[in-house]
Amino acid sequence: MTAYTFDDLAVVMGTYNEEAAIESVLGDIESVTGGRAEIVCVDSSDDRTPEIAREHGATVIEQPPMGYGYAVREAVLAPDRPVVVTTDCDDTYPMGKLPAFLELINEGYDVVSGDRLYHGAEAMPTFNRLGNVAFALLASGLMGERVHDTTTGMRAYRRELLHDIEWTENTGLSAELLIRPLMRGYEVREEPIPYRERAGETKLDPIEGGAAIAKSIVKVCLEERFQ
Repeated sequence: MTAYTFDDLAVVMGTYNEEAAIESVLGDIESVTGGRAEIVCVDSSDDRTPEIAREHGATVIEQPPMGYGYAVREAVLAPDRPVVVTTDCDDTYPMGKLPAFLELINEGYDVVSGDRLYHGAEAMPTFNRLGNVAFALLASGLMGERVHDTTTGMRAYRRELLHDIEWTENTGLSAELLIRPLMRGYEVREEPIPYRERAGETKLDPIEGGAAIAKSIVKVCLEERFQ
């Protein structure tokens, strides 16, 4: 089996007005990987986010604002490198876990999913944390397999998996990116990660966004169960 290194890694994200955090996030990626990882930002900003990203050597793909899923779907399908890691550009995710995620891919996992709730996610607003627990319980019940964090933005994937599955969701894409591989028999590992308070303003309304995520979880689970 091929042992992947940082030269085989792409870190991708959707970005929308993240100038408060993007320099820190990209700096962390560069530091951890020695500047060897490819970085791809699919951007819909009207601030300095794309300019800062390019200054750090990132590939910036411009896209009109269409929502989370459209940006992240474009981002995960863009790289040619065999291992793709998603992250959010709000400085909440620990780029120091990239070596551990890559090692788990080398051990044979197809997806490594960062579990923010394992350590309590105290930096997460209480309403959001309870919602994420509820999403995980809903997905677990529908799949018949226990998962703990369906909406994390930090995961590592084998590239071929991302191209073999058709992704359909927008707000609920983060859950879909876990559910479809699990229900199709891919090797999936949830890995505990710390979670920091976000830099900048959140773009997702917790009520409207939460309802859309729950609807996506039900839809995707039923599609996979009965296809």
